[in-house]
Amino acid sequence: MRPAAILTAVAGIGIVAGLIAAGGQRLGSTIDPAETAAPTEIDAPSPAGAQSTTNPEASMNARHVDDASQFYPAAIDGRPLERIAASEPEQPAKPAEDKGVNLARPIAESAGVLTFGDSRLQLAGINPTPADKTCTDSKGREWPCGMLAKTNVRLFLRLRTVRCDLDDGEWTGTVTTACRIGTQDISQWLIENGWAEAAKGSALVEAGDTAKQAGKGIYGDDPRSVAETGTLENLPSDLPPDGL
Repeated sequence: MRPAAILTAVAGIGIVAGLIAAGGQRLGSTIDPAETAAPTEIDAPSPAGAQSTTNPEASMNARHVDDASQFYPAAIDGRPLERIAASEPEQPAKPAEDKGVNLARPIAESAGVLTFGDSRLQLAGINPTPADKTCTDSKGREWPCGMLAKTNVRLFLRLRTVRCDLDDGEWTGTVTTACRIGTQDISQWLIENGWAEAAKGSALVEAGDTAKQAGKGIYGDDPRSVAETGTLENLPSDLPPDGL
């Protein structure tokens, strides 16, 4: 039994050795790289019907695309568009420069003449109403229209500062110029209320005619008289005879 076991073991060893030899020959054989290389995109076939999107002639004639040309055509009716420079915005008109001077505490010498200390100023565009002038009303009665004109001017001024068209606030004698309180021209106020006559050729002639037709100021009745309603017109009854 023992010799048979030894023979079996030797036979098994021989078989194993043969298998090992055969495997070594297989591993030692040369592997062809072309057989194991993965296909690349270059070798991949193009899809059926696919065509190139590049047109050489179109590329040569293509124009530059900017922001504007994306929305507007390059030509209209066969004529190329032209770029027009943007217009300059209009500048607001500058207000006229006021070169006048302020004169404080004016006193009405009459309806049309103001005094500032020893200096006198006649308002432009009017014929001043003398303080001693008398007028006749619609009933033939005389009344001191010059004094009442002076009084109404003083009520209007109330010693407020006036601005006059002068180079400076120092002068001697009498000067003639336009003066204002705020935006109200004093000459215009006098004419529109009938307390002075417009000078010939003055721009206030039309306003004077309107005041005359309306019977205002010196063209009307004594404003101190009692109206038919029993009320006093324009001035209080206790007005002193010499005005203010």
